[in-house]
Amino acid sequence: MRFLLAGSLWTLLIPTWIYGQLTITELRTENLKDPIGLDVIKPRFSWQLESDRRGVMQVAYQLEVRLDGESIWNSGKILSDQSVFVPYDGPELTSNTTYHWKVKIWDQDEKESGWSQEAIFQMGILNERVWKARWIEVTVPEPASRPAQMFRKDFVTEKRVTRASLYISSHGVYEAYLNGARVGDAYLTPGWTSYNKRIQYQVYDVTSMVGRGNNTLGAEVGNGWFRGNLAWGGHHNIYGKTLGLFAQLMITYTDGSTEIIATDATWKSDFSAIRYTEIYHGETIDARKYQDGWNQPGFDDSSWHPVKVTRDPLDDLIATYNEPVRKQETFSVVKLLTSPKGEKILDFGQNLVGWVIVKAAGAPGDRVVLSHSEVLDKEGNFYTLSLRAAKQQNTYILSGTGEETFEPHFTWQGFRYVRIDEYPGEINPLDFTAVALYSDMPHTGEFTTSNELINQLQQNIQWGQRGNFLDVPTDCPQRDERLGWTGDAQAFSRTATFNFDVHNFFAKWLKDVAADQAADGKVPFVVPDVLGPTSGGSAGWADVATIVPWNMYLVYGDKKILSDQYRSMKDWIRYMLNNSDDFLWNKGFHFGDWLFYRPFDDNDGRSAVTDKYLIAQCFFAHSTQLVINAAKVLGQEKDIELYTALLKNVKDAFLKEYVTPNGRLVSSTQTAYVLALNFDMLPEVLRQQAAERLAANVRSYDTHLTTGFLGTPYLCHVLSRFGYGDLAYDLLLQKTYPSWLYPVTMGATTIWERWDGIKPDSTFQTPGMNSFNHYAYGAIGDWMYRVMVGLDNEENMVGYKHIRIKPQIGGDFTHANLKYESLYGEIAAGWKLLGGTLEVEASIPANTTVKFYLPAESQAILERGEVAKMSQDLKYIEQSPDGFAVFEAGSGAYHFTMPWKKDGMYGDLDQYTGTYKTEDGVELKIKKSGNKLAIDFDGNAIVLERQENKNLFTSGETKAEFVQDQNGKVHEIILEYRFLTTRAIKR
Repeated sequence: MRFLLAGSLWTLLIPTWIYGQLTITELRTENLKDPIGLDVIKPRFSWQLESDRRGVMQVAYQLEVRLDGESIWNSGKILSDQSVFVPYDGPELTSNTTYHWKVKIWDQDEKESGWSQEAIFQMGILNERVWKARWIEVTVPEPASRPAQMFRKDFVTEKRVTRASLYISSHGVYEAYLNGARVGDAYLTPGWTSYNKRIQYQVYDVTSMVGRGNNTLGAEVGNGWFRGNLAWGGHHNIYGKTLGLFAQLMITYTDGSTEIIATDATWKSDFSAIRYTEIYHGETIDARKYQDGWNQPGFDDSSWHPVKVTRDPLDDLIATYNEPVRKQETFSVVKLLTSPKGEKILDFGQNLVGWVIVKAAGAPGDRVVLSHSEVLDKEGNFYTLSLRAAKQQNTYILSGTGEETFEPHFTWQGFRYVRIDEYPGEINPLDFTAVALYSDMPHTGEFTTSNELINQLQQNIQWGQRGNFLDVPTDCPQRDERLGWTGDAQAFSRTATFNFDVHNFFAKWLKDVAADQAADGKVPFVVPDVLGPTSGGSAGWADVATIVPWNMYLVYGDKKILSDQYRSMKDWIRYMLNNSDDFLWNKGFHFGDWLFYRPFDDNDGRSAVTDKYLIAQCFFAHSTQLVINAAKVLGQEKDIELYTALLKNVKDAFLKEYVTPNGRLVSSTQTAYVLALNFDMLPEVLRQQAAERLAANVRSYDTHLTTGFLGTPYLCHVLSRFGYGDLAYDLLLQKTYPSWLYPVTMGATTIWERWDGIKPDSTFQTPGMNSFNHYAYGAIGDWMYRVMVGLDNEENMVGYKHIRIKPQIGGDFTHANLKYESLYGEIAAGWKLLGGTLEVEASIPANTTVKFYLPAESQAILERGEVAKMSQDLKYIEQSPDGFAVFEAGSGAYHFTMPWKKDGMYGDLDQYTGTYKTEDGVELKIKKSGNKLAIDFDGNAIVLERQENKNLFTSGETKAEFVQDQNGKVHEIILEYRFLTTRAIKR
């Protein structure tokens, strides 16, 4: 697991080559470390460079791939700085074969390294004919409780084994065993895909587990997503009625001979001690029905049943591309509570997703019954109404053989609190341990500030992602839903990339988006689609088909994701176009700005309700723009021309239908203005006044947001972009609801589904839609990383190869810091206020460059005590119109200091504000608009930007120059407007 803080320990675990101060590390194939079971025909290689020197760049590389010690491909010296997703270009690779690879590089001084140590990758099955296994099922009727099923096969090996790989999948979710030991540490395998079209297999290296002589291969299979209860309404058997197993053990002996043990008619089956298993409702395990040794040699399976071989297809079997679900953090009981109702409740202190491991001792038939919940009610009683029909209850029936340890296998719960409904003997909190379960994505992001509430918000965002990124991006992890809602995923996707490396996670899921997309281009509400063909096509939900691929490209620089999804992206545009009249998409069902906040007194003309078709038109344009962007990356020239023309028509239709002649939107809501501005729906001449209306709307709600799932991700970005960064900070720091910090003040440890899931009087919102672990509103995390500390790609760049650091100082913060593990290495950045001094620090990985945008005059900025403009390691570019000094640099660590005023960069704008009066009595009212000035004149609001001459502000041909008196105080304005020059005196 790659983690930014793992430092010295991690370097001990990673093969590295050290040349002086340069280290080659983090060798990865298809963004995975030493992966087993790839079915990518031409795998891609990545590596990182580490150095304590500045300005280190790779200028060339050489790759070699070896098989059994012999070179099969040597790239030769390639003049390139590419160190991410470098494609293999050698002879055709072979199924079930392990390859070794290494790399060396040349740096900017043309110094050649030695070869790195080797990394490995193993190919999966590249040709269906390699499969000898067949799908098998039980042959006897199952009990009404539909228990888990066990399968076993004895086999004998008479030679020494040099390599053994287990390929395995199931209809249902499985756990595999070899000679009594569990195979691998993954859970809920084979994972959830669009099973009717794609089903994953996993590959395990079991060389050390296969012994000479008698062996036993076994597996236990539970309902899982395949035939378990999915979605509300109690739907079962969505993909099939019968569980099944598919397994192929491929053995190579020391003499070079091979053998395959595969699922066929010779296997046997029986029902498990897991008597009941459902994702939503939990598990019942009866320890009295354990069959000791069933997965080991020598077990008497004469009472077991034969299996049948089915004709299920094999062409839908695919290798696993993303990291599996694994056990992660563990939690001890924080407090044992007794509720007013007398319930015994365990508090684990954190809302998490996983299960509880419990120890108990008792007589045969004694029971342990655990129910799970996220919250307690106002009185402190156990609360489950928000779970709807989901029981979230695990039951263990003791065998009576002494102390026994139980945990589930094929279910999970979303919980902080556990009610002990039954337990033999005295309850000891030490006998209960909660374990988190989620996809094993490398942890990549850390964000801290001087404000502890914001720090807790960041933790809540990350825990919301952990709990809901369990093989698919679910909406919530606890009630009878837990589905891959597309709107939630697209809204949160950019934030997700900071917290964890989600490249492979989303690449896998996006293939299911395309697989479940209808022939007419309609994208389902949820993926995998279990709601049926009539559900789909909602604006902001279906746009996941364009937004997430583009975000993945921006963050990871992987063109393959774009090329893989390009057809799906275009098909979604086709659907919107075909459902439009004159390029206006104003039909069909749309969720709209889901769960926006509408105050009870929202009846004075401000309404927070945004026209759903206005929203749809905005996303129509945005998705079209993203297809244009993708077409440019992929060199699709005809598509660039086609979709550029379409985009103009879509925006023209928006202006005609939803914008009044003076630039007001027909839905004058926060979300309407946010989307119109973020997606550039308005001509430039109207944008600033639209931003002013947005800011006024926010202030009219006493600096509260009213946005829902679709407006929230962009709200603070738009305010910052148009000069209202101070207002964005005020929104972030707002503590009363609706706000990001309100749940934090109420004790939340994850992000809530609703702004007011728990009201100030501690009562709950409607229980039918009130999850307390729902990551969508955590999308503010993107703004915190990209604006507060200012980490982003440089303009028109991707993958953090060319980095931008542009901190926006604000609020009452005295410091803000981040660390982010990019594909090139760790980026660290942060700022700190010390009296009248601002310090900005950054660490930039080797083989990347950076542009620093520093909020001060260039001549006043020092870097490690030296005037920054004089540093040999920095190149001064310009003093930007918005007041930032711009420097370009290479990799390395940097420490800047500069003067800072208490009012920030734009505090001196106050000297220009006020009322000015001309000789003929006309008044000009001037006020701040973020980092700009707004002049009310001649019935218009004109917003002007500051120029290098600090007293000069312009907007197009309009100019305003302020005149200072002998004491340096502004007393007059000279305004050039519509070819006229007007002078006015400050009152």
